[in-house]
Amino acid sequence: MAHPLMPHATASWLVDNTSLSFEQISEFCGLHILEVQAIADDTAATKLTGRDPVQAHELTQEEIDKGQADPEHALQMSVGPEQIRRTKGPRYTPVSKRQDKPDGIAWLLRNHPEISDAQVGKLIGTTRNTINAIRDRTHWNIAEITPKDPVTLGLCRQSELDMVVGKAAKKAGIEPPKDEVSEGDREALIEELKQERETAAVEAAAALAAEEAAAAAEEAGEEIVEEKPAWPDTPGEESSPKPLPEGAEELFKKSDD
Repeated sequence: MAHPLMPHATASWLVDNTSLSFEQISEFCGLHILEVQAIADDTAATKLTGRDPVQAHELTQEEIDKGQADPEHALQMSVGPEQIRRTKGPRYTPVSKRQDKPDGIAWLLRNHPEISDAQVGKLIGTTRNTINAIRDRTHWNIAEITPKDPVTLGLCRQSELDMVVGKAAKKAGIEPPKDEVSEGDREALIEELKQERETAAVEAAAALAAEEAAAAAEEAGEEIVEEKPAWPDTPGEESSPKPLPEGAEELFKKSDD
């Protein structure tokens, strides 16, 4: 729900000039009911001058009459005149950052001379006189100016700076240098990551196959018997049991008896 442009002043006028309830006023103005109570009791932190919402085209007299007749009625905001938005002119810079403008201008003049003064003025929010004074070193505070990145100073965004630099370079016929080392390193890193991913996939598939084989063997009730290596008498020959000497069987029978 839209609220008045000056909610506290509007609430003060409604308290003094209408019989609307505090709940209706607080809901219409977007304030807490205790704030409206403080305005009515003159205990607010500052003395407010009432603002007529009817004259400001934010509320109609018919809507006020409905609210006064029915305490449960919620006041509806009127559609006032369309506000004029500021679309032209230099960029607005907060007061706390205006002292950093010369540093940003000096950085742009030193690192990107292909950018025109108009582009610098639009990007930083300054005038041609200031830009020329810094370029000619006739600025009144030239001794204290230190070139600094305007993005770091918070005077513009990196995307805005990149767009301006790209347009200026294209207009001047300057091609941005390609970092071949960085490109090569990037490709090598991508290839290494791809190989690691493929190796990990193969290992995972092998481990999964082993687990499935073990589970199948367990379900079938088979026991995995480790085969012990046979030690042949001579290399390359299979081992076979040696026959007993003559008379050995009779001796074993007598010992059993």
